[in-house]
Order: sequence, then C-alpha cells, then structure tokens
Amino acid sequence: MEVAMVCTRFSLLILILSLCSPYKFIQSPMDFGPLNLLPTTTTASSDFGRILFHSPAAVLKPQSSRDISLLLSFLSGSSLSKVTVAARGAGHSIHGQAQALDGIVVEMCSLPADIEFYKGGGGEISYADVSGGVMWIDLLEQSLKLGLAPRSWTDYLYLTVGGTLSNAGISGQTFKHGPQISNVLQLEVVTGRGQIVTCSPSKDADLFNAVLGGLGQFGIITRARILLQEAPQKVKWVRAFYDDFSTFTKDQELLVSTPDLVDYVEGFIVLNEQSLHSSSIAFPANVDFNPDFGTKTDPNIYYCIEFAVHDYQQKNTNVEQVVEVISRQMSYMVSQLYSVEVSYFDFLNRVRMEEMSLRSIGLWEVHHPWLNMFVPKAGINDFKDLLMDNISPDSFEGLILIYPLLRDKSEVSWFNRCSVHPSDRWDTNTSVVLPDSGSMDRVMYVVGILRSANPEGGCSHHCLQELLRRHRGIADTAGVQLGAKQYLAHHPTPSGWHQHFGRRWERFAERKTRFDPLGILGPGQGIFPRRDDNAAAYGS
Repeated sequence: MEVAMVCTRFSLLILILSLCSPYKFIQSPMDFGPLNLLPTTTTASSDFGRILFHSPAAVLKPQSSRDISLLLSFLSGSSLSKVTVAARGAGHSIHGQAQALDGIVVEMCSLPADIEFYKGGGGEISYADVSGGVMWIDLLEQSLKLGLAPRSWTDYLYLTVGGTLSNAGISGQTFKHGPQISNVLQLEVVTGRGQIVTCSPSKDADLFNAVLGGLGQFGIITRARILLQEAPQKVKWVRAFYDDFSTFTKDQELLVSTPDLVDYVEGFIVLNEQSLHSSSIAFPANVDFNPDFGTKTDPNIYYCIEFAVHDYQQKNTNVEQVVEVISRQMSYMVSQLYSVEVSYFDFLNRVRMEEMSLRSIGLWEVHHPWLNMFVPKAGINDFKDLLMDNISPDSFEGLILIYPLLRDKSEVSWFNRCSVHPSDRWDTNTSVVLPDSGSMDRVMYVVGILRSANPEGGCSHHCLQELLRRHRGIADTAGVQLGAKQYLAHHPTPSGWHQHFGRRWERFAERKTRFDPLGILGPGQGIFPRRDDNAAAYGS
C-alpha cells in the first residue's frame, strides 16, 4: 500500500510539472496511478452561457471520492504549482464558474451514479443518499418508483445534485419548503486540503454550512442525503393573466401565504408574442389569451401567475374545490384563468419540453447572458421599472421570471422536531447571500432575466457585450438603490465580491482559509486568487 501511494505521489509530481510547463504535455490520456487524466475537451471549456471559454490543461474523470481526494491532497501539499481545480456538473453555469483556465476540471458526472433510499415509517423521515454527480431528473425517476420525491426543486432538472447545492436550488416550491440547501440532511465533501469529510448540521457543521451555497469554494460535494416526502400522483396546474403589476404581485403574495393549500407558485412577464408562445409550450391547455401588445413606443405589458396544487388521489380531498377557493380570492383579468391536470413527473419536467423545442430550431446552444436577482419586497416595483427601462419589450427573446419567496418557515418541519436545524427556510449559517431584511419583511422576490442571444439571428459580439453591460447596470443599480443581491452571482472584481457578501465577507474568507487555504477550488468564480504559500495549508 505504501509503495502504491509513493508511486501515486510521484506521478502527481510529474503531473504538476507538466501543468506548470509552458508546453502542454497532456495531449492524450495519462494514467497517474489511480488517476486517469484526459486532455481538455470542448465541454470542459464551455458552459450554458457560452460567454467565456477557458480551457483547462487536463480533465479528471473520477471513479470515486478518493480520486478527487488524491488530487487535492497533493496539490494542497505542493508549493511547486499554482494549479487550480473546478468541479463541473452539467455545465449549466453562465459566466465560466465551473471552468479552470490552465487548471484541472473534475467531471462530476463520471462518479458512479449511486442512489440509495431509506423509506421511513411510523413518523420517521425518508431520504436518499445520492452521488454529487447524479442529476435531479434521475433522482426523481428512481424515487417515484417508491412513491417518494424530494420536496424542493429547480425548474430545470438536468442539473447535478452537487451543482445546485453549491448555489441554493430554487423554484416554485421554495416558498413552502425552502431552497434545496434547506432539505439536505448530510453531505460527503472533499475539502480543498483533500480531506474526505462526512458532515451534517450536528457533525462538522461549519463545513456543512460553508459548502451549501458556497459556490464551490470550500470543497467538492461528492455525496448528499436528500430529504424525501410522499409524491403526489397528479398536479393541478393553473395559470392566470394580469395587466397590472401591483395586482399581479399582490395575488402572488396571497398564494405564498397559504402553504397549506398551494404547493408551487411562480410567475413571469409577458412582453410579446414570442414570450407568450414559448411559455405555453409545456402547458397542455388551450389558452385563449390574445392581448394587445401595443406599439414599440407605447408597449402594453402583461403578467402571468402559475400555481399548482398536488393531488394525492385521496377520497377526502377535492383538488378542484381547493383551486376554486383560491381563485375566488384572486383578481386576474376576466376569463383569463386556465387549469390542467398533469402527472407529477410531467409537471416537474416541464422545462425539458421547452428545451427540446428550442433545440429543434437551433436556439438552445446560443449565448445566454442571464441575470438572476433577489429583490426585497419593498423594492420590487422600482426593480420592475428599472428592468423596463433597460429592455425593449418588442424584441426581447427569452423569459423573465418573477415570483416571491419567504425568508422564514411558518410550518413545523422535521428539522424543528429533531432540533438539529434552524427553523428558517433560509439558514443564515450557510453561504448564500440574501438581501438584508431591515424591514423584517417575510417576503422577497426572485427575478430571472433568462435571455437568449442568437449570433445567427443578428446578435453579434458587440450585441452580446451590450446586453451584458445592461445587465451589469441593472445589477449594480438595484444593489445600491434597492439592496438587491445577485443569485448565481458574477462579479468581475474582488471589490464586487466584497460588496456582494457585505458583512458576511469576513466569515466567508475565514472559511476559505480553513477549508481551502491555497485557493485551489472554484477559480472560475473569481473570488479568491490561487495562493502558493505552502504554510497556509497548515493554518500558519
């Protein structure tokens, strides 16, 4: 065993020397003991945003957590290199966050796709132990076979478990169950030092909290224990249209105030015919909504709420009656409420249908200069005005999501009963950054400007840069004037990151020093530079 470890370390030394060399030796697969390193690939140097393309020097396709540990242990113990490492899941980042220029990209989907289930009974919880490289769609398919499913989701399911937990993981269920990071019981993490640590709210809690929403800065999530609930068989999916923004948000806030009745709430802005059509692809109902969008100089803007009620097919529940009770309290446009019953799987996988439609016309693999913001309730009207000042409704391509989230947790959860987790939907001990709640509003909003920019459709490099400049202006103005914060943040300068974290920066930096002292992990985020001070690896 000792001889094998010496050979492995010697092989890794050769690797580091090759990566530090101005000449790229890795032109074909290289077997460094148990580590199989490949030359860079197209996927490793690109992502969904298609804005930045940073090529790594090598790609690691790990077969176990130990493979990742061996790599990071050697890099963190070496003063010969400034090699960085990025974990890449499904590659759905926008600004190169999972890229590592001249470093090593770890392809997390290469880990064995292990999923182990525990189905509790008699009041016990159910959960799934799942590899960090498994996609949520796979977890959904397997858990439904047992009549179970995770409680909290993202809109798009072809993302890895480790990837979304490194950010937060939000969707229309977040108001009720919190983000995905609030529905995790335990993690296995490989730290920047190369240590494999099993952590939870009661064991190595600081590491557990650090990596949740930690943007890949403290460790690589290799396994997660995800809380499960009973899965409904059907979902009643409802859409209602509005021509007034204040009425739209008022009804959204009404819906999220009734988590005992409603299971999902989202909404979007209807800017033009294209946005109306694209948002209707997955909604299998005949929507007879033909609005007047006005003119280019005097546009008419509309809004759509969508909510859902789970149908467990039980005799003592009437989903139709629940929807009727809720809709009677809403103030949507006359005759503009539509509903349809779909399977739970089809509802959760609804964005896949939109993806396939865009792929069929060549509009999926285009530039995506997206911007996502958390906006305080008090500033949502001003944010809408700021947004409208910076887009052209008639030519906007894409979708603008807008819906409320709740900061606190009004329902009694298993976490409360077990006294192992705070009762907030958003645990402030994690690394996620939210707007300051000076007004103590329970409600905040998420706004997603999910824009597409097609080069073949006329959006050249100059056009893309202009869109990015406008989005940067929106983010900066909303941050200063409204106290908004970016979600899936991108800041081009260290000072921007300091401002983003605000009073939480000191804790974030301290955690970095403790768990990844040489700054090996997550170079694509641009938060910390790679250090070569070997003494830092030992906390001195």
